[in-house]
Amino acid sequence: MLNAEQLALLFGALTALAVLVYAILDGYDLGVGMLLPRNQQQKADTMIASIGPFWDANETWLVLAVGLVLIAFPKAHSEILQALYLPASFMLIGLILRGVAFDFRAKAKSKRKDLWDSVFKAGSYITSFFQGYMLGSYVMGFEHSAAAIGFCTLSGIGVVAAYQFIGAAWLIMKTEGELQQDAIQWCQRTLRICAIGVALVSVVNPIIHPQVMALWFELPMALVLLPLPIICFGLMFLLGVTLPKLALKPEKGVWLPFAIAAMIFCLCFFGLAYSFYPYIVPGKLTLIDTLAAPESLNFLMFGVLFVVPTIILYTAYSYRVFWGKVTPLSYY
Repeated sequence: MLNAEQLALLFGALTALAVLVYAILDGYDLGVGMLLPRNQQQKADTMIASIGPFWDANETWLVLAVGLVLIAFPKAHSEILQALYLPASFMLIGLILRGVAFDFRAKAKSKRKDLWDSVFKAGSYITSFFQGYMLGSYVMGFEHSAAAIGFCTLSGIGVVAAYQFIGAAWLIMKTEGELQQDAIQWCQRTLRICAIGVALVSVVNPIIHPQVMALWFELPMALVLLPLPIICFGLMFLLGVTLPKLALKPEKGVWLPFAIAAMIFCLCFFGLAYSFYPYIVPGKLTLIDTLAAPESLNFLMFGVLFVVPTIILYTAYSYRVFWGKVTPLSYY
């Protein structure tokens, strides 16, 4: 039997893991959706096929994250959902549009595929922007001032660029020929936007949250933490150098952009998570404050510790089966 502190740490870590994996996995397929070209059906078919076996399962991690918060931190779930009700509703609309468009385009006549591609693209943009808006609102402590709304809007644009960035890196790994060259250009373009976004968040977050400033700049932890932004920007620089070489020799190291993008996502997520720990609602509620009854969580823990490894194994197996360059997606 675990005590309250141990349960808070366990369920907090599992929630953080689910959010991070979702951001990487569903991030790239949202990015591919936003990058869909207009009136280029062959390229669009290949791009959709590259995410076809994965995109629906990737969203499982979002469901897992929300479910963990609901059962383990019900007060935080209520507080966060109340504050983010409107943008969360728009995000769900975007996810619905994506699901409908994905299935309908598979049966649509050629002349109607462009319509459903546009719907899939729009759903991807809506979902990505409002996820970023919610992230910005979370960072701002759910304020509703003009400055906070402006920051949330910029955060939404930043997440759109970040998902396009990792989506382009995915396409570099999964495609060949002209589409792969296009993906390299998309990756270069969005990498610059992401670098600006990470720099802005790194500056703004400590300014608006004094406790974040203290966490990052007080010794001795500053010696451990301050190299992380340097590593992050170093990875961006490495990718910026690598992409032109890939354009010349696209058959070697095609996995590297996606691996670097995933590492950048991990570093940025760790930075945000560390900045707000132990708060689950910034500046208001800690993990312990919102923890459900320890007796209930000790009982539920056995189910969670079975479900989470099962999802991990299924995810790993599906990627193992569909590894390699994309093949045409078929429906029965």
